[in-house]
Amino acid sequence: MATFWTLGCDADDPQRIAAFWALALGYVTEPGFDEPDNASIVDPDGRGPAIGFLKVPEGKSSKNRMHIDVRVAGPGPWDMVERARLIRQRVPELVAAGATVIREEWYGDVLGHVVMQDPEGNEFCVA
Repeated sequence: MATFWTLGCDADDPQRIAAFWALALGYVTEPGFDEPDNASIVDPDGRGPAIGFLKVPEGKSSKNRMHIDVRVAGPGPWDMVERARLIRQRVPELVAAGATVIREEWYGDVLGHVVMQDPEGNEFCVA
């Protein structure tokens, strides 16, 4: 049996970044963690880990050592053409929510993933 765990994240604006990641991942706000200095989101189906955001005084200063991959095509194996279509569909939605596109990565002639930054500059991939 896996250990129950939460991904803890530093944030400048916990409410804003929690709202972004809730949209990106299909999560919802966790009851009881809705204060100006902290926020938490959870998988509404109870399968994925909670993600907590805590306000910290310092800003982001370097590249993430870990990041989230938003896997738009679900678990593999994938039809890579359909997966690329789903990536291209999801990226503009995340840009509209405050993300920034950094670059596209290709696997030969097929789109592999898009590297992005969330509204606070944390890198993630849409894959």
